[in-house]
Amino acid sequence: MEHTISETHAGDRIDKVISTLDPEWSRSQVQQWIKDGHVLVNGEKVKTNYKCSLNDTLEIIVPDPEDLDVIPEEMDLEIFYEDKDVLVVNKPKGMVVHPAPGHATGTLVNGLMAHCKDLSGINGVLRPGIVHRIDKDTSGLLMVAKNDFAHESLVNQLVAKTVTRKYKAIVHGAIPHDFGTIDAPLGRDTRDRQSMTVVDNGKHAVTHFNVIERLKDFTFVECQLETGRTHQIRVHMKYIGYPLAGDPKYGPKKTLDIGGQALHAGVLGFNHPRTEEYIEFEAPLPAYFEELLNDLRENH
Repeated sequence: MEHTISETHAGDRIDKVISTLDPEWSRSQVQQWIKDGHVLVNGEKVKTNYKCSLNDTLEIIVPDPEDLDVIPEEMDLEIFYEDKDVLVVNKPKGMVVHPAPGHATGTLVNGLMAHCKDLSGINGVLRPGIVHRIDKDTSGLLMVAKNDFAHESLVNQLVAKTVTRKYKAIVHGAIPHDFGTIDAPLGRDTRDRQSMTVVDNGKHAVTHFNVIERLKDFTFVECQLETGRTHQIRVHMKYIGYPLAGDPKYGPKKTLDIGGQALHAGVLGFNHPRTEEYIEFEAPLPAYFEELLNDLRENH
């Protein structure tokens, strides 16, 4: 990847500049790339504290994912659909999707590796078969590619925005209108690199929502993703003033103690990679979510 320094970033540290180019790149990750020689400025290696000049040409060589032996672990996975190409699984709340350095076990990928050995390798060994992700504390449906042919098809469908992804959520506040669309670009928060926020130069992000039920100080909604950015629903709902209940990162200081955001990926639909037939799946709300709704209805 090449990037030319504009007046906006002239004088800024190179690690800061590069970490703003892609919301998936953390500053510490970028600093390691610079130290390892994966970043060149005008064809030369630099240090992490290099101050960029106007019209500097940056060349960024993103390294392949770090090799990691994924340990197969027997898990009681809830498989909604499976054939030789794809698999649809209902991920429980609290489970991480894929391993990371220092966090090599207990993830959905560990369970999938024990369930079936044939997963696509396009994303490298850290994330075999994983086409899209949902956050640790979000429950719901994920599609998994069992070969590279299926992986490429599913990714192309995500890019073309033809995959149906509907989420159920409980948000703070009483939303007065019945439906709406949030069209606001997302990028990393410069004050907190672990968080996303709405920024002018961020990646295009669109979320549609409709109200299912109003519950006094809360609203039960369905959100449909048009794009799939990191933390998209959580950030977008906060942006319009209705953050997700239980969300430790984007919710208010006083929120519900439910161990993470009340968000469930309930509906997933896509064209089968081989037959091209549209298939759709729906996962019921998890027990904790139903109990929370009932509690809020009683209070209402």
